Parts: sequence; structure tokens; C-alpha cells
Amino acid sequence: METYLKNKKLIAIGFLLIHSIAILIFTRGFLLTRTELPFHSTCSDVSLSPCLTSPPPPIHDSNPDSLSSHSNHTQPKCWTKPVVDRVIIIVLDALRIDFVAPSAFFPEPKPWMDKLTILQKLAFANESSAKIFKAFADPPTTSLQRLKGLTTGGLPTFIDVGNSFGAPAIVEDNFINQLVQNGKRLVMMGDDTWTQLFPNQFQKSYPFPSFNVKDLDTVDNGCIEHLFPTLYKDDWDVLIAHFLGVDHAGHIFGVDSSPMIKKLEQYNSVLEKVISILESQAGPGGLHENTILIVMGDHGQTLNGDHGGGTAEEVETSMYAMSTKKHTTSVPPEFDTSSCKQNSNGKQICISSIEQLDFAATLSALLGISSPFGSIGHVNPELYALGSSNWDLDKSESGNSGTQSAVKEWMENYVNVLCVNAWQVKRYIDVYSSSSVVGFSSDDMARISDLYAAAEQKWSNSVKHILMDRNGDENSTNISAFKEQIAAYLNFFSSVVELARSKWTEFNLNLMITGFGILVISLIIQFLVVFHGDKSYALGSWLSTGAAFTLFLVTIRACSFLSNSYILEEGKVANFLLATTGLIKLRYSVMRKTMRKEAVIFLAMASVLRVSIDIGLTKQAATSQFMSSSPSSMLGIALDLPALTYAIEIAPIVSVVMLICVLYIAIAKTPSEGMWKYVTVGSMISYFLIALLWASESKIFGLDGVLQVTGGRNRIPQTVYAIGLVQLFLLAYARMFCTGEKRVWATRAVALVSACSSPVILLSGKQGSLLALAYLLAGYCIMRLEGVERITQSDRQDKFSKLNPLCVMQWSLLSICMFFASGHWCAFDGLRYGAAFVGFDEFVLIRQAILLTIETFGFSVILSVFGLPILVPIHSQTPQAHGQKRHQLFQMYMLFGVISATTVTATILCVTIQRRHLMVWGLFAPKFVFDVVGLILTDLLICLASAYYF
Repeated sequence: METYLKNKKLIAIGFLLIHSIAILIFTRGFLLTRTELPFHSTCSDVSLSPCLTSPPPPIHDSNPDSLSSHSNHTQPKCWTKPVVDRVIIIVLDALRIDFVAPSAFFPEPKPWMDKLTILQKLAFANESSAKIFKAFADPPTTSLQRLKGLTTGGLPTFIDVGNSFGAPAIVEDNFINQLVQNGKRLVMMGDDTWTQLFPNQFQKSYPFPSFNVKDLDTVDNGCIEHLFPTLYKDDWDVLIAHFLGVDHAGHIFGVDSSPMIKKLEQYNSVLEKVISILESQAGPGGLHENTILIVMGDHGQTLNGDHGGGTAEEVETSMYAMSTKKHTTSVPPEFDTSSCKQNSNGKQICISSIEQLDFAATLSALLGISSPFGSIGHVNPELYALGSSNWDLDKSESGNSGTQSAVKEWMENYVNVLCVNAWQVKRYIDVYSSSSVVGFSSDDMARISDLYAAAEQKWSNSVKHILMDRNGDENSTNISAFKEQIAAYLNFFSSVVELARSKWTEFNLNLMITGFGILVISLIIQFLVVFHGDKSYALGSWLSTGAAFTLFLVTIRACSFLSNSYILEEGKVANFLLATTGLIKLRYSVMRKTMRKEAVIFLAMASVLRVSIDIGLTKQAATSQFMSSSPSSMLGIALDLPALTYAIEIAPIVSVVMLICVLYIAIAKTPSEGMWKYVTVGSMISYFLIALLWASESKIFGLDGVLQVTGGRNRIPQTVYAIGLVQLFLLAYARMFCTGEKRVWATRAVALVSACSSPVILLSGKQGSLLALAYLLAGYCIMRLEGVERITQSDRQDKFSKLNPLCVMQWSLLSICMFFASGHWCAFDGLRYGAAFVGFDEFVLIRQAILLTIETFGFSVILSVFGLPILVPIHSQTPQAHGQKRHQLFQMYMLFGVISATTVTATILCVTIQRRHLMVWGLFAPKFVFDVVGLILTDLLICLASAYYF
């Protein structure tokens, strides 16, 4: 057995490598990015299309002065006639639809509604050329993917989520690239993601760091500082200002908070001034005579301020568009998407809808430039119509005749724009299908080709001749032909988008099956490793009832991943299984008439974790470390009782004090172990500093001046991190040089777990100490209840003890419950980005990534792996007993790894089967990412634990 144990570190490293290879292979097959073609659109491409390469002359051409008064007539034309001269794009990050749309469109008014009053006022004014849109984004709703989707006109790819904290430059053809190619001058200010995605594309840029979510004002103030002066200058054609305050306020405080409302009110003031400047220079010959303003969000956010997934709150955002011209053309009702309500004054108010997928194509058409090569969106009729007034209708015409003339002219230009748009999309689909590894199926391509051929035939045989042979006739037959042609093109666009959304990802089943197969083989090998060494011992263990029940639990949990509903309720499922094991232990304790108190306490802890998962207590508590509001926010309810308020505020600090007492008792009852005890004392100091930090943040202790004395808010967290690093260094030193103390497992385990727990508790917020206390108590109960069976087994047989897989399963289920009880879930909107800035204000990618990883997987993986030895209690220190313990502990680590790997294997099987499911990118893919990251981290920590304990 000793010879076998000498290789245990290599065995752990081997499984880490095998799992990494398997996951990498599967990921290459499952999370393939859409093939990005290297082609770019050029102005000369349009000559290959069947469309009119020169726009039809306007009907009202008898007044040359009216033509010369508009600069877009003299601008060089690329694919279509330019409609506007300048575009101002103001991005308000995470702009929910109910931030812009009136409260009349929602079941009940909320405090954050109706704050952007200037947008509502102009959009619903009579004869206004402004409109509010409900915009739909494609998930995942991370900022990088949304900006990429907005500018390329393509659907996002899931794998780009990993780049959200380090945006690579976009090499695919995009709207920004087309602007530069067509000689447009760009100015950008705000979120520095733009300069990362489009380096060297802006004539002027004023970027500001975007990832410090605790900072609500730096980016916004920078935008305001440069925005207003720039509006008075004539050295730009497209201006982009990206504000981040609303997004950061949501992450830290949530939507229903005073900081959020203050931000919205600030934005309203900023927009009022912007619109005032535009209107003051919108007259004939003015700087903004022909400008369109677009105020938009890149995505929405949940009430907790999260985004990244595919829920309605996250994908529904807003867009406000306003032309500086005051006479716009009404869109024919067939193409009007308006939804109308009556406001409190009885006036009918309407908002339209738009897909963000159409943004790049529409803006390209408005500016008269070529669309990005890979765009599959179409020119939105309502947004395009806002610029139709710029063709200057004959002032002598009025009434119904003038309206019909305006509609007809809009349709003539719009149908030609759609012709070019459809040709461009069809060209891309053809090139993509022939260039990509998989492409689209022949049936899909045939269906798309038939739709386009039908539309093109109608165009060539009828509409094109009408446009070329116009004589001012405005009979209804021509208008009907235009409407039919537009409908045919829109049908083609919708079919292309539907096809792309259903089959965009190129799944490589060969790689997916290979990765899955390697994982299955690794599971079999891990099972054999658990049994290796003492075969009679292994058989005796695995033929037990506990082993059979463990196998049953693992199977049930694995099968649950085949259902999206069970994945959504994964925390509750794990808690139910944990409570079930507690009932089994309670029955065993009652039968043996011992340890009944521990069994009851364990069930009580399982109930506490269930409540925490159900009401989302810890999610609110995590954000409370950044808040000065009532501590009742930890519970998500309004509490007015002072006693209860004090109790909620004091409870985390009391929990820290209890943890300090536990550590003191642990080192006081063990023999002197030198270095190990010093490390534990360091953890006690860290706990004290954490309690001091929370007490100074609370209003009830009167310790507000402590933070100033200690050097600011960040000083205490940085001190805790420094102590933790010193502790890990001392543990590594003791492990290498204090060889005579290897057999005292309890002190070593306490030292390592306590050293790791300090930053985990700090980053988890004020609920961290409560969770740590619950985790400690539940783990203690598992150890004690396992001790009952060990004693019984030792009485019956001449063995030290046998491995009971059920206790390892309990520990695994407890770690899963801790993940969900700490306010997380398997989705990117479940990440607490604010935790990455505890102790720091500046963004450094590696540092913040490490802190976010510790906060996300601290309780569920880090403390679970390093704390596993507490399940192997032993009082005898004979060499034989010590050898038995080493063997058992290694088996437990292998079994813990088997359970984790089985979970990931089940997840991989699930996403393989459900790869065409509607929720694959919104639910199954995030679950896959979180599980594989957890498995790799578990394997890595098992390697470190093997080096530390063996």
C-alpha cells in the first residue's frame, strides 16, 4: 500500500490532465464560434446586385433650391442614398425598457419609471419626429457580445462570454469599419470596451476604465465632460458616448434603489441639454440640420442588476430615436409595429419594437454606406422613416395629397434599400455556407434561395420598372406593388434570421462524442483507483447499504440535468438529497441510541440552507457590504422593528466572533505544533479585521472613523489578503521542512482551511460568516455521525475502519448547497462582479479574476476540498493507523473527484442531447461552463491537497 501511496500525487495530476483534455475536446465541438469570414463589403459590390445602383430621382424635383439646401444630396453615395449627415449614438448601459417607456405600459408603476421624461415628452408630442422602441437583444447579454452584435449585424457567439473582461479587437467586418472606409469621422467617449474592440478606428477617443462596478460616476462624468463641447464642433460625422452608471448602480444596489433613481434623473438632465443643443442648431444651414440622435441600451438587467442570460428582463432594452427634422413620414400600417396605451390624461401613446440585429443595417442605410459583410439584419422601416423628412417634401403640397406623396416617396426609396439589403444578406449566406466547415443544409439553403428568388423575380418583373419609368403617377397599383415587394423581402429576412438562430452554432459531434468518451473512461479508472490497494477493504465498503444509496443519489442527481426545470432548481434538488441523507443518519442514530443530537442539528442546518436558497438571502447580503441602507435589505423585505434591524446587523459580527472562538478551542486542545498554530492565529487576526470592517460600516456601532484611521475602506481587505498570502507561504514552508509533524492531521487541516476561509468570508459579504458557521456545524455533524459507523465497524471487525461513501456524498451535496446558498447560480448573471473590487478600485484582469473565482467557488470548492480530512477522525497515532488514514483520505479524495466528474459527465451528456433546445445558450451552456470550471478547479485543488496532506 505504501508503494501505491507514493504515486498518489501523480495519479491526481493524471486525472487533472485527462479531464482537461476531455473538456477541451468537447468544448471545441460544442462551443465552436460562428465562422468569421475575412471578407469586407465595398461600395463597388453593389454593382453586382439586381437593384438600382442610382437612387430614383425624387418626384418633387421642380424646385432646385430645395435639393441644394440639403447636404446629403451632395454627399458621395455608396450603396444607397444617404438620409442623414450626422449620427449621435448615446449608449446607456443596461437600459431597461421600463426606464424609458411610460409606466402606462406596465402592470403597476415603480419608483424607477418615468424618470427620463424628456424622451417621453418628445416621443409623444404631436408631429414629433421622435420615437421610442422596445429593442430586443440576443442572449447572452454581456456587453462585449452586445456591442459586437450591434456593430456586425450578426448573432452573438456564446464563447465570447469569456472575453467580456478582456475584449479582443473585432476582425470581422462591422459598422465602425465601414464608417472609416467611407471617410466618416468618428468620435468616441466613455466605456473603453469600444477602443479595445475597434483600435485605431476613432479620430478622437476619450476612453475610461469600465470594470470598477463600485464607481458610478467616473465614466459618466468623463462622457459629460467631452460630450457637450463636441456637439458644437463640425469635425465629426458619428459620435458615440457610452455611459455606465446605470449598469454599475444595478450591479451594486439593484434597480429599486435611490442611486439608480439618481442616475436616471442625471441622465434625463444630460439628455435635455443634448437635445437643446441639437434643436438650437437644427435650422437651415445649421450644424445639426440633418442629424439623428439615438439613445439606446445594449441590454437590460434584472431587478438585482444582473445581466448575461436570456430572460425577458435581460434581453428587452430600449431605443429612442429623434431626427432634427420635424416632418416625418408615417409608415404604412402593414409595417408599423406600434403598441399603444392610454396615459393618465387619456392620451394615446405608442411605442414600436426593433431587433438589435437590425441596428447595423439600418444605420448603414441612413448614412448611405455599405452594410457589414456578415450582417443578417434588415433595415428597420420605422427607424429609417425618421430620416425620410430629409428629402424635403414640396411645401406647396398639404393635406392628404401631401401625406400620400410622402408615403409613396418613402416606399420607393425603402424598397430599393431593401433590395440592396436582401442581396447583401443572400450573398453572405451563400458565401458562409460554402466557406464554413458545416454550413447550412441543402434543404435550408433551398428554402432560403426560393424565398429570395421569388422576391427578386417580383422586383425584376415589376417594381424595378416602376421605379425606373416613374412619371409622377401615384396610382394605388404601384403602392400595392411596393407593399408586396417589401413584404416579400421581410419574409426572406425573417426566414434567414430564424435559420441562423436555430442552426448557427456548428456542433462537431465527433469532437463532442470523443470528449464525452474520454470522461467516461476516466470515471471508470477513478472507480478502480478507489478500489485499488486493499481489495477486501474496498469490496466490504462498496457492498454496503451506504454505498448503494450513494450510487442511487449520484444517479438521481445526474439524471436531473436532462430537464431544464431541474437545472433551474438545482440548489433545491441538492438540498432535498442532502436532507434525505440526514434522515438516513437520523434513523441510524436512533437505532444505535447515540449521536441523535448531531443528526437533528444536521437536519436543522439543511433546513437553514434551504431557506437561504429559497428567499435569496445571501444574494442581497452580498451587496449590502457596498450599501449604507437598512440591513433589512439582506432579507429583501422591509423591516421597521429596531430590535430586528439590530439583530440582522449584529448577527454577522457575532458569527465572526464565534468562528474566532472555534479556532481558539481547536488550537488549545491540540498539542503544540509551532508553525501550524501560528497560521491559525493569523486567521483569528483576519477574522477580527473582518468584524472590525463590518462594524465600521454599520451605523449602530458608531465606528465610522475607524476606516479613516486605518487608511481607508480598502486597507483592511488588503491586509486580510496579505495575511492570507503569508499564511499559505508558511504552510508550504512547514510542509516541506517540518517533516516530523506530518501525523497531526487535525491541526494541519484546521490551519489550511482557516487560512483559505478568511478571504472567502470577506468576499462573500456579511452573510459569509453566517454561511461559514453553518458550514462548520454541518461538517462537524457529518464527521460525528460518520464516527458512529466507524466505531461500530471497528467493534465488529478487526479493521481500523472502512470508507463509507455516503459521508463523502453528504460532503459533496453540502458543498453544492453552499454554492447556491451563497447567492450564486449557474448563469453569468449569477456572478457577483462587485466582489472582484473588494479592497481595490482599479481593474487588473488577473487580480480581479482571482478574487471573483475565490468568491464564486470559495465555499463550494476551495473549502470543501481542503476541509475533506475532517471526515477521517482518528485518535490512535500508531504507524498502522496513520497508514490506514492516509489510504482512506486518498480514497475519499478520489471518490469526491468521481462524484464531481460524474456530475460534469452528466452535464456534458445533457448539453449534447439538448444542443438544439431553445434554452441551450441561456441555460444548458452556462451550466456546462460553471460545472467544467468547478471540476478543473476541484482536480487542481485535489493535487495541491495531495501534496499537502500526503
